[in-house]
Amino acid sequence: MTTLLLKLGGSVITDKDEPETVDEDALEAAAASLGAVDFDRLVVVHGGGSFGHHHASAHGVSRTDGSTDAGAVRDIHGAMCELNDAVVDALADEGVPAVPVHPFSAAYRSDDGHLVHPTTQLAAMLDQGWVPVLHGDVVTHDDAGATILSGDEIIVALAGNLGASRIGLCSTVPGVLDDDGDVVPEITAYEEVADALGESESTDVTGGMAAKVETLLALDSDSYIFGPGDLDAFLAGEAAGTHVRT
Repeated sequence: MTTLLLKLGGSVITDKDEPETVDEDALEAAAASLGAVDFDRLVVVHGGGSFGHHHASAHGVSRTDGSTDAGAVRDIHGAMCELNDAVVDALADEGVPAVPVHPFSAAYRSDDGHLVHPTTQLAAMLDQGWVPVLHGDVVTHDDAGATILSGDEIIVALAGNLGASRIGLCSTVPGVLDDDGDVVPEITAYEEVADALGESESTDVTGGMAAKVETLLALDSDSYIFGPGDLDAFLAGEAAGTHVRT
């Protein structure tokens, strides 16, 4: 069976400059696109947007800087669960059999930073015909308290173990842009676009477009970075935005 991994960027489904604000229209549009397509196996991952990033920044927590403050963990994780509820509900309203999966309860980092994210439970969910919906989160980090786990990292952790054949990262831009603002149709090496890549302008503790490109280049799957306008094309198996392949 074909397994599809889709990352909905936090900047797509929230207003990243307004703390804890869902972009209702954008989320409903994305959910409608997913509800209109039949899949063998689908896993959705969403970013933190104005929910997780806002709290993580306030507490000084990132992928490398941890915190042992349980209150910080509750703030970040609680905000992400709230956003996850909104995403799951929107998908369910469109007939998608979505179920929530919270990484804080399932994943952790070892003391060398290696991410351990069991996938057996996700495979069992997929076997039931469900659509697991994961999200960026805090995770326990050996000897460092808790650090941020980004949605892009989750994609990497799941891609190989679930045998994903196609991966999509839906962002607010139509793809990776060159120095002239045009979409780069294909990337096979980071050096091809290194000069043009920049970081997110809004508060983001997980990295910008550069991190996304590096993430996808580490995978063997057919991967794309695209904007909401190309979501339907991606779901239909067509080219969308920037094709990233090794």
